[in-house]
Amino acid sequence: MHESYVLAVDQGTSGTKAVVFDTRGQIRAQATEPLGSYFPQPGFVEQNPEEIYHNVLAAVRACVAQYRELVSPDLTLIKTCGISNQRETFLLWDEEGTPLSKAIVWQCKRSVEICHRLQGSALEDRIKERTGLMIDPYFSGTKLLWLCENDAKVRQAIDAGQAFFGTVDTWLLYRLTQGKQYLTDYTNASRTLFFNLDQLQWDQDLLAEFGLRRLRLPGLRPSSDLYGSSNFEEIFARDIPISAMIGDSHAAAFGEGCFAPGTAKATLGTGCSILLNTGDRRIRSAQGMVTTICWSTRERVDYALEGIIVTCGATIAWLRDNLGLFVQSRDTQAMAEAAEDSHGVYLVPAFSGLGAPHWRMDLKAAITGLTFGCDKNHIVRAALESIPFQIKDVIDVMEQDSDIPLQQLQADGGITANGFVMQCLADLLGTQVANIGIQEVSALGAAHLAGLQQGIFKGLTPLAQGREKLYSPGACSDQAAMQQRYQGWIRAVQQLK
Repeated sequence: MHESYVLAVDQGTSGTKAVVFDTRGQIRAQATEPLGSYFPQPGFVEQNPEEIYHNVLAAVRACVAQYRELVSPDLTLIKTCGISNQRETFLLWDEEGTPLSKAIVWQCKRSVEICHRLQGSALEDRIKERTGLMIDPYFSGTKLLWLCENDAKVRQAIDAGQAFFGTVDTWLLYRLTQGKQYLTDYTNASRTLFFNLDQLQWDQDLLAEFGLRRLRLPGLRPSSDLYGSSNFEEIFARDIPISAMIGDSHAAAFGEGCFAPGTAKATLGTGCSILLNTGDRRIRSAQGMVTTICWSTRERVDYALEGIIVTCGATIAWLRDNLGLFVQSRDTQAMAEAAEDSHGVYLVPAFSGLGAPHWRMDLKAAITGLTFGCDKNHIVRAALESIPFQIKDVIDVMEQDSDIPLQQLQADGGITANGFVMQCLADLLGTQVANIGIQEVSALGAAHLAGLQQGIFKGLTPLAQGREKLYSPGACSDQAAMQQRYQGWIRAVQQLK
């Protein structure tokens, strides 16, 4: 009996990864194509829609070539495709698929003034109540309002009912199916400021308030569903089903097995996104968390609380690139351990402000507690500790908001290679922290969802089960000392605020 394979496309901000998984969740072929961004003025971040599309095709083409070489020349064994994507990035196009604007990237800050205008208004509470989101440039809606106010062509197209709105998943689907399919999933819709979390529908009242009543919006589906089919511009000899679409952070949660209330994942990258599964209950946060869809199938919809940490690995890059404290990031674990004691040094990484749960974007970074007895190892240790400290801040608030205790934290991202950070996390949270050892965890989640829809996978058993590296509280460190250090962190943050 021939093996079946699943293609996953993970379209991210810096590039696209295409990965072929087998039925055990093992990577059999993969390729990455870098993607550039454009910065037309300070605070603006854009990408070219055509470059995004062709970047995806290039990644798939390279992955398929590797699959032919290493696995089989028979592409019919690749049964389906799942897509994960950078979430809040969006664009507009006309019925022919011609872009009406550049893709506005989630990092873009062009709508700061619009956010200030909306904050404190009667509309702000309605937006939070209906969408689970806060007014912030991070989310798509306010940047679309900026386009409406500053681009006459966009405004005219919207008013004429000729502007198609979509996040990156929708754009790719539209192009891959030659305009036959115009759809998105609940997770991507939940990042726009237009989606009603309770009704699982576009919120027509909010759209009217925004002056977007005639904006064309994609149909809504669960993450695991049949979205259409494509031969990827004849990379395949036949069309293959596209049977999952999901935002990348949500895909990671699914790939890591966050299937029950109290399971959570943290992606430790430049920043950090933490998702806590809250089951079929939508939790309304009173302390700065975002309420969102975790993932969905036709049978169930799981909600989540999300905490967004602005600066995580970026702190380590700053110490390396701007201060020259070390050459390779992997050197930091040995430096932190060499410090033995923190000496009361704290680094609060508010380089671009502090995100959840503080949401003080006006703050600047600070290093406190320095004495003549300190050296660069103490600063590096403080920087590494700031990562688990910030995650602890978020998890504590999530537990308070939801009354759901954390069961286990799944961690992914490049920083998980640092054993010092991972052990600190376990000690602070008082629970096991797991790393499944797969970098392409968003792709794994998209593949799992796609394979579920096609019957290739039979249930929610995590594909990476048994491959985790586990860190347990107090396993090789003084857990009480770390808890005491955390109290000092709280004081340092309060002093900065």
